[in-house]
Amino acid sequence: MIYTVTFNPSLDYIVRLDHFTAGEINRVNYEQVLAGGKGINVSIVLGNLGHASTALGFVAGFTGEEIKRQLRERGVTSNFVQLADGFSRINVKAKAHSETEINGQGPDISDSQRAELFAQLDKLQAGDTLVLAGSIPKTLPDDIYEQIMARLAGRDIRIVVDAEKRLLLNVLKYHPFLIKPNNHELGDMFGVKLTTDEEILTYARKLQEMGATNVLISMAGDGAMLLTADGQTFRCPAPQGELVNSVGAGDSMVAGFLTGYMESGGDFAQAFHMGVATGSASAFSSELATRPEVEALLKTIQ
Repeated sequence: MIYTVTFNPSLDYIVRLDHFTAGEINRVNYEQVLAGGKGINVSIVLGNLGHASTALGFVAGFTGEEIKRQLRERGVTSNFVQLADGFSRINVKAKAHSETEINGQGPDISDSQRAELFAQLDKLQAGDTLVLAGSIPKTLPDDIYEQIMARLAGRDIRIVVDAEKRLLLNVLKYHPFLIKPNNHELGDMFGVKLTTDEEILTYARKLQEMGATNVLISMAGDGAMLLTADGQTFRCPAPQGELVNSVGAGDSMVAGFLTGYMESGGDFAQAFHMGVATGSASAFSSELATRPEVEALLKTIQ
């Protein structure tokens, strides 16, 4: 079974405008409200690709109810810890000549509510996959990723981590099965600007030396790279298409990689290509990737 954890789920209010001018009234020509958060996106795309998962995390208030409703509507199972106070955050994603995001804070989470999530994770079985993704609310400890991975260490649970900088670097000692920084995040981790494939590979190998098992690097319009535990290196340009919405593309790549890995019996080339196709399919659509969209792009990659 696959489980995803989103510590700070959201409702994403996605708008498009012909022009955006700060300090003035701006009118949108497109709007949509979607359940969001990196782990939730992974669960939705896995469902679109035909694989069940359970979305875990914390929700609160009227926005939390809408997040759960949207997941039910999409056929995604969720088992969120329900918070008594506050409301799940609302994030604004605006696209005019460029993309702008305004992200909410999210509700407070108590020690007892965190313990509820840990109790859920304690029920995972050998062979399960756990995806830890996204930011941490201000009321959770900074080492929450580490606490979870230490708790599950030695139980044969495949763990995927998609998080920024210190959150990711601090869990490498627990040897996550897969990590997925983008090329900019990779450079930030080491305080450098990466401009060539060789530079990206060099620093991706450093992450392996620090404990990562497989390293998947997303590079937006430049495609992606994969370094595997058995020493293979894959590089793939992005498929051709028009960028519609980059929100969730990286999460979709994770879902596609897991789908390809499971369906091929552990073939990294298949997993990598499926990941690239799925991430691109989401980027080329107003919503997250569907199976037909992914398979169409997969033909162009292979």
